[in-house]
Amino acid sequence: MLKHAANGYVANKVFKSSLPKVKNDEQTSIAFKEGFNVSRPMMRVVGFFELIGSIFLMLSLFGKKFSRIGTVMINIVLGGAIFKHLEAGHGVKGAKDAIQLFTINVLSFLETVKKK
Repeated sequence: MLKHAANGYVANKVFKSSLPKVKNDEQTSIAFKEGFNVSRPMMRVVGFFELIGSIFLMLSLFGKKFSRIGTVMINIVLGGAIFKHLEAGHGVKGAKDAIQLFTINVLSFLETVKKK
């Protein structure tokens, strides 16, 4: 049950953060370009990847495969976010949210491969 709550938490946070990227929001695009040197088209790709990954994570109630796919997709994005925050000089404090979600996702993924 805790696994599903963790998946829902991560999915909710990532889903909300993906929407401005998918909608091609002007302010988000400027922030990505100036803060991380990421182009508008790449921002949209990242947004769609987050959106699809969060949907898979929400569907994890129906099976481990959904959880695994969503976790991997989201952790690819979160790994990139952590790297970009560190590269931009934001340090661990700037990457705190991404690190937290990444850690929760890794623990959730490990739970899906745990033998009974």
